[in-house]
Amino acid sequence: MNGFTGENRLYDLIILGATPGGISAAISAARLGKNSLILERTRFIGGLPANGLGATDIATRGATGGIFFEFIQRIKQKYVDRFGSESKEVEDCSDGYRFEPSVAEVVFTEMLEGYKTKVDVLKERQFDFQPWDLRMAKDGTKIQAIHVTNLKSGVRETYRALFFVDATYEGDLIAAAGVPCYIGRESRSEYGELGAGKVYKLWRGPECVGTDYTGDNAVQAYNYRLCLTDNPYNRVSIQKPAHYNRDEYVSLIQDVKTGAHTSMDSLEISQKQLEENARRAEKNLPPEPDYIPGIQRLSSICKLPLDKWDGNNMHFAFISTDLPEENWPYPTASWEWRDKFAIRLREYTEGLFYFAQNDPELPLYFREKCKEWGWAKDEYVENGHFPRQIYVREGRRMKGKYLFTAHDSLPTTYNGRPPVHYDSITASHYQLDSHAVRKREAGRVHLDGFLGYPCAPYTVPYRVMIPDSPVGNLIAPVPVSATHIGFSTLRMEPCWMALGQAAGIAASLCIDEKIVAGDVSIGQLQDALLNEGAILVYQAGLLESWKEGNRQEFAQTQKKELQMNGINVRAFGYRQK
Repeated sequence: MNGFTGENRLYDLIILGATPGGISAAISAARLGKNSLILERTRFIGGLPANGLGATDIATRGATGGIFFEFIQRIKQKYVDRFGSESKEVEDCSDGYRFEPSVAEVVFTEMLEGYKTKVDVLKERQFDFQPWDLRMAKDGTKIQAIHVTNLKSGVRETYRALFFVDATYEGDLIAAAGVPCYIGRESRSEYGELGAGKVYKLWRGPECVGTDYTGDNAVQAYNYRLCLTDNPYNRVSIQKPAHYNRDEYVSLIQDVKTGAHTSMDSLEISQKQLEENARRAEKNLPPEPDYIPGIQRLSSICKLPLDKWDGNNMHFAFISTDLPEENWPYPTASWEWRDKFAIRLREYTEGLFYFAQNDPELPLYFREKCKEWGWAKDEYVENGHFPRQIYVREGRRMKGKYLFTAHDSLPTTYNGRPPVHYDSITASHYQLDSHAVRKREAGRVHLDGFLGYPCAPYTVPYRVMIPDSPVGNLIAPVPVSATHIGFSTLRMEPCWMALGQAAGIAASLCIDEKIVAGDVSIGQLQDALLNEGAILVYQAGLLESWKEGNRQEFAQTQKKELQMNGINVRAFGYRQK
């Protein structure tokens, strides 16, 4: 086998990445009798939900169903089984939408174990995303095999399949297959999108000085989603990192003392009040108002069960757990570079908390408040209680058969809702939400690109997963076809799980019919999704109807909406490519 191993079996699907989207693809294909191989670079499955993202990013509960809904139901049942249905832990899990990372990992593992005769998972398999890491048909229309490195043994391995799924956050498989990709921000003039290009915007406030809407190659910041606790019985103290650089954090001192922040409310704080707050700090008193007190100055926190908190970047702060600018090379960099950046980001994060808890120039009251917090002792025990995977909010974005833009998530004038796509494979809902692309700049009200705009429950067309490329046996449910702003709402795990579910079904239909991904019968695909409880067009109460067993009503209601509204997308010519 020319030095390669593992080529003795032909799989129906090979899925790159054991992310929630990849797991969903494998499960949905298994339910149709197909066997899959998931290749995962790390030692763990579950992506970000198993690495700190325990506060589910969904604005309208019930907008996304299917395997995602099965996942949150299983999450809730875990807490019910362990603590009882009336327990505080069940209340804190918020119907399964809030969970500890370790519980998410267990649930994903159990979901896959239910299909262990159909799904193989190989961990520590590195795909280096070069063209020679794929074996292509001579005419370039089909991937035949994938080459990976076994990180345990160093052996090069080859695996064959009829269909391939890119479920990576980075978009590595589509890149190796030669699919055109987007990286960076489009200008507003390109598609007329809200929030496009360079924008300086107060959080929950107006766009301000410096905004010119120009496009660039900037990538929104990454961070770690932390699992924090203030419970002293389950708290590990935060240590000074090996490469601690105090200078990175000193701007935090004046922010803490004066109460400066980046929210709309900052407009109500006068220069006189900022100066008075600085004098208060000399007396060890907090600012007035103390808009982001204590640990919230470092991290936006969301309550999870068992006194744990999901710690994200604080939207109202100039300096938090995001590390803008330094991640720009990440989407296309080698794994060697990516691994070094992961260490850099971890040390930066540890350093931020260490600084806040110990630096003598910070007010004592603030340090003491921050010292009440640490890492959860019973999470990531093999990794120093620190998440094992960085939050890659945006990597490559594929050029697909349809380009999803901000307009696809915003209500139209002709029916008061976003466009209903005739080929919808899921509904979804989260605001247009991008993190910063640049570090703090003098005279700016916030970090460049840190913004949020409300939208409405929308539909996602099948075509965003289909490459605009000759390669016909490849589907990409995670690095989908979208602009930077369009991607900023699609990039949430519930949506990615729904897209992964659709990808697994679509690949199975392709195998059965011996067709390419772009030729799938949308009707068949939608019927299969509806049979699995997917929400294709959101209406209040649909998931309740599904739970109550009204399956025919559940499907017919959505089909009617697609028939009534989906034709409008064609008639109005929304960016079909």
